[in-house]
Amino acid sequence: MRELRVDLGERSYPIRIGEGLLGQAGQELLEAGLSVKSPLLVVSDDSVAPLYLEPLLEQLRSAGFRAASCVVPAGESSKSLARFEEIMTRALEEGLDRKSAIVALGGGVVGDLAGYAAASYMRGIRFVQMPTTILAHDSSVGGKVAVNHPMAKNIIGAFHQPALVLYDLDTLKTLPRREVSAGLAEVVKHGLIRDAAFVDWCVRHADRLLALDPEALGYALFKGCEVKAAVVSADETEQDLRAILNLGHTIGHALEAVAGYGELLHGEAISIGMIGSALLGVQLGAPQEVYLRTREALGKAGLPVSLPEHFDTDRIMEAMMHDKKFGEGKMVFVVPTAIGEVEIRSDIREQWVRDIVERLKREASWP
Repeated sequence: MRELRVDLGERSYPIRIGEGLLGQAGQELLEAGLSVKSPLLVVSDDSVAPLYLEPLLEQLRSAGFRAASCVVPAGESSKSLARFEEIMTRALEEGLDRKSAIVALGGGVVGDLAGYAAASYMRGIRFVQMPTTILAHDSSVGGKVAVNHPMAKNIIGAFHQPALVLYDLDTLKTLPRREVSAGLAEVVKHGLIRDAAFVDWCVRHADRLLALDPEALGYALFKGCEVKAAVVSADETEQDLRAILNLGHTIGHALEAVAGYGELLHGEAISIGMIGSALLGVQLGAPQEVYLRTREALGKAGLPVSLPEHFDTDRIMEAMMHDKKFGEGKMVFVVPTAIGEVEIRSDIREQWVRDIVERLKREASWP
């Protein structure tokens, strides 16, 4: 098992990564300080629940917890106020109190939704992240929780840190190949913003990662979480540094909104967004290697490096106007200056971005 810590003073918490961890979840929650006297609510989705929910509930109950569950439909559409209300209702029915906790068993959608519910219920109760996708190695760390509005992604949310992140690698074995690739987008992203050597490692070991080799995957997830934890520890509420974690997200979130949170997986949209950021970086003076290496790393992971031509540029630009990273008449972009180095630019002109979106349609087609 690999372990690291997000250092936030009284709100610090461990991230544990390894095989078989759901089988000891009850003990892990006890060590994290959760009380058996107050009920727990496990939130999952209808793809993950048939595989792991009942064994987890049995494990928690064997440790003395009173554990109930709430299952939502799989997919980005569940990050909605309607599903949020459903979880609130279930929490009230089960009698959750101020010492209770909500456990998120699933991918990033479940983690964001359950985390926002925990942040809101009784003005904030504890919650635990149990990610079951590669993509969720990013979203499960750092305490950013949210639901979507039809006009913008993650626009309704809070900062609410988990008490524990328990990452059982065994749950990744059932992921479809497309989900594996989508998850690797955020793994590569962490290297692109802070660790050039890790980007090289990802390129060399892409086949092992796609094959879900436990040792390679455990190392990659640890490195990704290590970057995320360091950034979050330095800037919990995204006042400055933490914004670097948004590499590729300005374009990516707009693509998701235009696609109706269905056609593109989150990692696929972010991959295209990172290609766009690399192109913008080169336009602003970064070496051509930034684009070439970014494209190679994402392509090796089986990710898209171009934008499907049917996406309407005007709609994409309109969606970006609703993004949290737009303000004061200019667009805020995380722009690479070298592999492993980025800067936050608040002077990006709309026309530059429009040109980049058009160019993304002319890049080589999807892998």
